[in-house]
Amino acid sequence: KAREIEKADYDTLHQDYSESVDALQRAIAVLKKQAHDRPQAEALVQVSALKDLTLIPDSAKKTIDAFLQQDPEGLEVSAPEAHGYEFQSHGVIEMLEKLLDEFIAERTKLEKEEMNAKHAYDMLMQDLTAQIQQATQDREEKSEAKAKALQAKADAEGDLKDTGDTRDADQKYLDDLTATCEQKASDFESRQQLRAEEIEAINKAIEIISSGAVSGNAD
Repeated sequence: KAREIEKADYDTLHQDYSESVDALQRAIAVLKKQAHDRPQAEALVQVSALKDLTLIPDSAKKTIDAFLQQDPEGLEVSAPEAHGYEFQSHGVIEMLEKLLDEFIAERTKLEKEEMNAKHAYDMLMQDLTAQIQQATQDREEKSEAKAKALQAKADAEGDLKDTGDTRDADQKYLDDLTATCEQKASDFESRQQLRAEEIEAINKAIEIISSGAVSGNAD
């Protein structure tokens, strides 16, 4: 915003200087042409226009006004009056040429200042743009790193949960297997005990039968 105001002020002042330079050049050209002749009223319009320019000093405007108040028609009646007009005309030309040189110098200075101001502004904007881009890049990198960290944490927690689930499943399988083996062992022992009892009962029966057979033979 400040730069826009500065540029607008420059444009306005530069236009004023340019208009003044152009007007002075036209007025000087008219005065030099009319310096040895009776001034033409329409030609002096170029000189009179200088009084409307804001950059022309008041002292110069008074001199111009005094010069224009001479009677162009009366200056042709005698040589002394014509000589007086010529002398005054040269004085006005010198004054206007001095103003012209000053305005051209001021305009050149103004253009250099504007060029430097624009360069400084462009460098500032370039630096600010680079800072913004760097800050944006840093923020994006931080966001990306944070997202990766959160994803890694989630993956780790997921892996931990999977490990826990696997461990629980393995433990259940081991418990079930142990219980099955114990049951089978118990069943086996029960069958062995039953078989032993059966064998013992058979042996006793054989023993009893054998004893009865022996007794019968003895009778």
